[in-house]
Amino acid sequence: MKLHIKEFAELTGVSVRTLHYYDDIGLLKPAAVDEQNGYRFYDEACLARMQEVMFYRELDFPLKEIGAILSAPDYDKQAALYTQKRLLTLKKDRLERLISALDDAMKGEEVSMKAFDNSEFEAQRSAYAEEAKAKWGGTSAYRESVEKTKGYSKEKWNAVTDGMNALMAEFAQCKADGFAPESAEAQALVKRWQDYITEHFYNCTKEILAGLGEMYTADERFRANMDAHGEGTAEFMRAAIGVYCR
Repeated sequence: MKLHIKEFAELTGVSVRTLHYYDDIGLLKPAAVDEQNGYRFYDEACLARMQEVMFYRELDFPLKEIGAILSAPDYDKQAALYTQKRLLTLKKDRLERLISALDDAMKGEEVSMKAFDNSEFEAQRSAYAEEAKAKWGGTSAYRESVEKTKGYSKEKWNAVTDGMNALMAEFAQCKADGFAPESAEAQALVKRWQDYITEHFYNCTKEILAGLGEMYTADERFRANMDAHGEGTAEFMRAAIGVYCR
């Protein structure tokens, strides 16, 4: 699929002006830009990212927070979809309560003010936003990551992702081969992991790396992603990173 910006706008229901703005702020880059006339073109990867943006917009997330979430090097799309579904379900439940309250009001029956309560949705949405910002937003590392990755093509993103998966697989194999987290083999892998993040996303200091290591096991979403390469990979990486950063 290769769509001109006007075609992509019609497909997604988003204005061309909005797509220009999303491009300017790095939220949604076109797959290609014609160097001669400046025309923007969009592909399947752009459509998938636009869908994610639109899901978050439905949940009233500001564009800055959406960008922080989607640009994170450890962004877990499946976990995000699960959270979006849970939040949208809460939103749906509230709308159904309001519709029921309207029916009662039309019958002349008393309407409970609880029908207007949106506190549970707002609390969970805010908690998720704060979690995302705490991990990725408002830091120099995040800003550097956005700047460095804004020009990445679909092929580049795939290559970077494949590289991260390959390194995680090496950690899993290192553990399977019986090496300890403090071994020279494991420590060499940690150094390569740190260098990889620095090369492709942001300057990964030991302080940042130590925080990432703790997150790999504290957050079940990241643990599951890493353990897909081998049971206990996340814990092995956390322990090896802990040794490296001490």
